[in-house]
Amino acid sequence: MPAGRAPRPPDGFPGRRSLLDEVNQRVLDLLVADPRLSVAELARRIGMSAPAVRERVSRLEAAGVIRGYRLELDPAALGLPVTAWVRLRPGPGQLPKIAALAERTPEVGECYRVSGEDCFLLKVHVASVEALEAVLDRFLVHGQTTSSFVVSTPVPPRPPRPGTRPGR
Repeated sequence: MPAGRAPRPPDGFPGRRSLLDEVNQRVLDLLVADPRLSVAELARRIGMSAPAVRERVSRLEAAGVIRGYRLELDPAALGLPVTAWVRLRPGPGQLPKIAALAERTPEVGECYRVSGEDCFLLKVHVASVEALEAVLDRFLVHGQTTSSFVVSTPVPPRPPRPGTRPGR
């Protein structure tokens, strides 16, 4: 082994940067575009054998790069056409109660603990503005809410891309 080079670990990936090599990035790009692709189809599109691609996907999963495969539903098609982001500023001692309430509230699709003046950011899907009012009323006993309705989604949710720079 040349001087100054660290030995490669048994899995062949000395660090996360190597884990995200060009081939694995292509695997991720294809899975982001269509998470239902079979290993055989991934292998065909990349030009590798299915066992080699299966091993790469397994390593990406084991390293926590791929955390799961999700089904995306359209809330409006499910009868929930109103989506709102709700910022919540808790009263004293209310933080754990808000997190627990968000967990129990089926209309809350996402809940984030955030920095700044507000402590929580919730994404809420409801059938009507009146239904949003009822959800907000449950949280108002624990703090102050501020809501913003989603009018459109010009950039749909997308996964982070390592190594991207502005303008690329």
